[in-house]
Amino acid sequence: MDGLLSVNPVQFGVILLAGIVHASLQLELGALLLLYHASLGKHIKQKTKDLVSNYILGSAMLVILFVSTIIFLISSVSYTSLSTESIAVLAAVLLMLAVLIWLFYYRSRQTTELWLPKSIARYINKRAKLTDSNIEAFSLGMLTAFSEMPFSFVLMVLAADSIVLMPFEIQFLVVLLYAFISVLPLFILRFFIKRGSTVVDIQKWRMRNRNFFKVLSGTLFLTLAIFVIAFRVLGA
Repeated sequence: MDGLLSVNPVQFGVILLAGIVHASLQLELGALLLLYHASLGKHIKQKTKDLVSNYILGSAMLVILFVSTIIFLISSVSYTSLSTESIAVLAAVLLMLAVLIWLFYYRSRQTTELWLPKSIARYINKRAKLTDSNIEAFSLGMLTAFSEMPFSFVLMVLAADSIVLMPFEIQFLVVLLYAFISVLPLFILRFFIKRGSTVVDIQKWRMRNRNFFKVLSGTLFLTLAIFVIAFRVLGA
């Protein structure tokens, strides 16, 4: 409890915002829809539930591993958080990513196909359709989380940098919190499927709101960049 009370609001704000921005990315959600579509047609519901659970676990596990590794590297190299100059560079990267998302995150205005190279997109599509075991589903979750790394890596670095500044006894709990926030849309999708929504209905809804999600995600990147510049660079 004492560790939680001693947390700096700015540190927690960076972690919370970074997690929300991470959650706004669409690749893991799209791959989970593909997995649902393929599995519901050939498996009983319990089998599909197990595959989905392991997919979500794989996505979360990769985030936990990367954030934990970054925390270890930061604390080993600098024994404290990153320098103000390094944070400024990360903020500039966030601004660049906001522009890239607005302009290039979706391939076209007619589909929800994302920025991925077509060879990687075809591979993920193929793996989602062929996934038939919990291990394969877990691996698919890790793969899609890793494939989103060009956009999510800077978010995990900023989150890790703030976690380093927190009391050691709560750091792993905060890592888990960040991972949970990042995969929260996957739980929400699972909830709506359980309540009776179909994969087709959800995909149509994603298509109708594609521009909204693009603007939202880019704006969240921009918001995080402004927050970091205001409180971690200018306020250092």
